[in-house]
Amino acid sequence: MRARRLLSLLLLLQSRGRLTAQELADELEVSVRTVYRDVEALGSAGVPVYADRGPTGGYRLLDGYRTRLTGLTGEEADSLFLAGLPGPAAELGLGAVVAAAQLKILAALPPELRSRAGRVRERFHLDTSGWFRHAEDMPFLAEVADAVWNPRRVRVRYRRWGSAGGEVERVVGPLGLVLKAGVWYLVAEASGDLRTYRVARVLELTATDEPFERPAGFDLAEFWAGWSARFEERMFPLEATVRLTEAGLRRAPYLLGLVPGRALAGVEPRGEWTTVRVPIESVEHAAADLLRLGADAEVVEPVELRERIKGAVTTMATFYA
Repeated sequence: MRARRLLSLLLLLQSRGRLTAQELADELEVSVRTVYRDVEALGSAGVPVYADRGPTGGYRLLDGYRTRLTGLTGEEADSLFLAGLPGPAAELGLGAVVAAAQLKILAALPPELRSRAGRVRERFHLDTSGWFRHAEDMPFLAEVADAVWNPRRVRVRYRRWGSAGGEVERVVGPLGLVLKAGVWYLVAEASGDLRTYRVARVLELTATDEPFERPAGFDLAEFWAGWSARFEERMFPLEATVRLTEAGLRRAPYLLGLVPGRALAGVEPRGEWTTVRVPIESVEHAAADLLRLGADAEVVEPVELRERIKGAVTTMATFYA
């Protein structure tokens, strides 16, 4: 356990440069006192760790000191090559960079780990795109990624989705890119608000000379988790009361989609029919989805949804009379 922590401390100093004892303690999830002991142990082992005094001081390695990656375990070496996604990297314009980085890592690995990494690439392939979906045309993805890496505002002409429709022009400060089920999204600041844009809907992009400073403490993963949850809630603003047979209750999560299915998770049958509340996107969408359950589902309310399904069933009955 301590050997792994010492290696992590060494790699942190090697990759990030000067770090304070408190910063190292936060990264390693240990006390500052433990950091002091670990730094002393590295020094005793011949690692040139130096402490700079003063308010801007911290620990750092001797300039030019590097360590080979001989401390990697087999599983850690494997994970490095599972983590590389060649498709998304190529979309970002980083395909050659990722390939070069992997070659450098392979060269630094000892022979036994090098062969394991080669087997991983031969036997595992990660495909991030969704089923039954053509790849989106994203001519400005590389430019967006460049603006994220080198913070500066960009002017975009964007095709809006949904009832708003139309095109808009915005000057935005790129904060990050998110790959969700094969679709790229840009998280950006626009007019003081944090917004999300689907990169495939960017029709035109122009870089500006206006600098952009990231908000202090902004966490891309945390923002995306909260935004995704709010997006799902907005997409399913209504509820329907539905009676389901035991078979219908079992099939509903697969036929109604993720959000309604999540609401039904853990619901146990209560007799011949079970009454549940199901989130729905709209009456029109819910009618199409609930008809897939056939005679295993009966809509109780809203009345408009019940009448729409009743009308559809009546019309269908005339076809097969």
